[in-house]
Amino acid sequence: MEKKVRVRFNGGREVVGKLMGYDPLLNLVLDETIEYLKDQETGYVTEKTRELGLAVLRGTAVILISPFDGSEEIENPFIAQ
Repeated sequence: MEKKVRVRFNGGREVVGKLMGYDPLLNLVLDETIEYLKDQETGYVTEKTRELGLAVLRGTAVILISPFDGSEEIENPFIAQ
């Protein structure tokens, strides 16, 4: 715990924060939380952010939790070249 994680939700929201706790339903408590805002026209996540601070995140909306540090983006092997 107290590691930085990236969380994605149904609807495309994405946040990064320090994992402080969780429960069996995957409700999360993040501290120092930052939300990455989506572009209104394209719907893609941008580099614009807003600080949320301490946040309790509902587990039923979570679709992905990944470590923020130590991971790297790789090329998608399923896209036809």
